[in-house]
Amino acid sequence: MRPEDVTVNAADIARLAEVGRAAVSNWRKRFEDFPQPVGGTASSPAFSLADIEAWLRRHGRYVEVAPIERLWQRLRAGTDDIRLGDAVAHAGALLLSLRQDPAGWQTLLALDDESLIERLPEAPPDGVAVDAGLVRAIAEVAESEGPAEAFRGICDRYVELHSRRLLATPRPVAELMAKLGGTAGATVLDPACGIGTLLLASGASRALGQEINESAARLAGICLRFADVAGIVAAGDSLRADAFPGELADVVVCNPPFNERAWGYEELTSDPRWEYGLPPRGESELAWVQHCLSHVKPGGLVVIMMPGTAASRRPGRRIRGNLLRAGALRAVITLYPGAAPASSGAPDLWVLRRPAPGDSPPSDVLMVNAGDDLDMADKAWHAFAEGGELPAGSGRVRIIDLLDEEVDLTTGHRVVSAEQPDPAGYAAVRERTEALLRDLGAGLPRLVAGGRGELPMTTVGELVRAGVVTIMHSPLKMPDKGDLPVLTTEDLLLGRPPSGRTAEVAGQVRIEAGDVVAPLVAGSGPVPRVMTEPGAVLGAQLLLLRADPERLDPHFLAGCLRAAGATSTRLGSSMRFDPRRAQLPRLAVEEQRRYGEAFRRLLEFEDAMRAAREMSETLIAAGFDGLFDGTLRLE
Repeated sequence: MRPEDVTVNAADIARLAEVGRAAVSNWRKRFEDFPQPVGGTASSPAFSLADIEAWLRRHGRYVEVAPIERLWQRLRAGTDDIRLGDAVAHAGALLLSLRQDPAGWQTLLALDDESLIERLPEAPPDGVAVDAGLVRAIAEVAESEGPAEAFRGICDRYVELHSRRLLATPRPVAELMAKLGGTAGATVLDPACGIGTLLLASGASRALGQEINESAARLAGICLRFADVAGIVAAGDSLRADAFPGELADVVVCNPPFNERAWGYEELTSDPRWEYGLPPRGESELAWVQHCLSHVKPGGLVVIMMPGTAASRRPGRRIRGNLLRAGALRAVITLYPGAAPASSGAPDLWVLRRPAPGDSPPSDVLMVNAGDDLDMADKAWHAFAEGGELPAGSGRVRIIDLLDEEVDLTTGHRVVSAEQPDPAGYAAVRERTEALLRDLGAGLPRLVAGGRGELPMTTVGELVRAGVVTIMHSPLKMPDKGDLPVLTTEDLLLGRPPSGRTAEVAGQVRIEAGDVVAPLVAGSGPVPRVMTEPGAVLGAQLLLLRADPERLDPHFLAGCLRAAGATSTRLGSSMRFDPRRAQLPRLAVEEQRRYGEAFRRLLEFEDAMRAAREMSETLIAAGFDGLFDGTLRLE
């Protein structure tokens, strides 16, 4: 395939030019010389990459196309979207082979094109066009980026393109499920593994996965091999054709498909897995629950994502009751809306334990209203398991109180999401609220209307290459106990001191005054902030950007990152913030400091507004409750 044959769509052009998709649409309308589509459809036209690059150069907007981006476009051009997963998996297999035998690949690449294709270690799948140019491009990217990073790059782009089909579990939720199950170093099974998100997050010593989509199953297997995790990923329908009959894992984690009516009700009516009752036709999730329990060792845990409606639907109440009576269901944890990519509602995590012979049934179950506070959910589970004090938003609920006609496991009916306000403190809260409201706005910067002329721009990536900015990440795994303070995502959101704790491990990043810390997952709530106190350890899901203060003002950098918050790469149903693509105006450092001070004051106002909103909600609730129950009266 010739480079000029490679095509791109509007989203690709936006990523190449480091702009939003709206800008590309605007260019097509404003500029008569914008390239005409060479394929695609009316709603998703395809353009020649060579033509787009030439146009961007003419208009002074060209950004050098990274080799990984060119490789991705060549992969896409070699097949249709249905077989694209096979193309990505084949590229991954070649990259694995290259990592394992670099010397053999040097010999292979020295051959002529025809011999190279004939001697590939893995034949291309049907319907995927692979030529020598593509193979050499894969090898070139592997040499410059490393085989694992090259595969991660094309896999991330594939997930972004097919996010609605692949439905990958958000990484923070996957990590929470791993913590709840205690999966590190264990044999872990995921019977609906997708591309392996939960298995990769588990830290398993041995991973077993099954996935109905063959392309996704192949990708999951390659991801595990790149992560050096021993295991097997099989393709097939877990409920109808179990790939691991008789296998008992230490832990089972699962994010199954929701609301599947064609899950096999007719064929599986007498299946021995239905120990707690035959799942109703419309309750496929309860089939998955029992499938998972059948594959875990006695005393082992199952952590499974469930739609919120599964806690209360009438057809499933008998199975819910049986799970409770047997002591199998140990916790119901409600998350935030959208935590399950298969649903826009707030899903639940059910934590189950397969009863061991001789066990006494427990008397209570944990219920948690976690929302987006995933750390609280983890703390509540471990406190519950160890008999400790539970955090606000969680509670122990007696099983006997749940075994009524409905067997309703909805957490909102049993525990509150925050501490109840104290009506006796109404006067004090009122005074603090009034004082805070009086001060609001005093520190806001005075801004006036300006012209709409475009400023010359640069990117954080260019500043990194120039040595002005250094980007650092925390290690994937850190101890959750120790003496070192850790800045968490919630600390970043609330602008509070570090609340986490850890011990010394290799690869930790220590925060210095003036560092800019931003969230790894875009749209997760926390905003970029400039650190004022040194010494804490950078927590999980955070990025640190350290700038040369003589060349780049940190408050200016933080403000520009905030404004460019939509600059991100989709990873499943979550958005990974990519700071290198964020744009900054080219300004002298003195002017940067003026802008940086305005950004700082805007953020302080936002924090004050958040505090005022939370305080006012407490005040209003205390007023209503106090007037209603008589603990407050009118003056």
